Amino acid sequence: MADKDALGRAGEERAAAHLARRGWRVLERNWRCRDGELDIVALDRDELVVVEVKTRSSLGYGHPLEAIDRRKRARLWSLAMAWAVAHPDVARGRDVRIDAIAVIGPDPRTARVEHVVDLR
Repeated sequence: MADKDALGRAGEERAAAHLARRGWRVLERNWRCRDGELDIVALDRDELVVVEVKTRSSLGYGHPLEAIDRRKRARLWSLAMAWAVAHPDVARGRDVRIDAIAVIGPDPRTARVEHVVDLR
């Protein structure tokens, strides 16, 4: 596995742990369909939340959340709806939102975690 991939996986682990500590229920990680992949799908109380995770070892190339532009947000919404269609018993009647988590630092286990709620 490339260093970049290992860093990304470790960042997703850290993000999932961050959510679990806050009482969220992580439903899926790395859910895939023909249109793409969702990093984390979770429940925050009764709300269904798709969480995009971006991990960087430093800010040398900019803040990781800068990579989530309008086109990426539209894609996340499309994938969130695909997940909901694939899981109607869980998704039915729930509000849906998109969050983002940035994990910043050379070691994801001790890196800074920034959680942005409700990307628009």
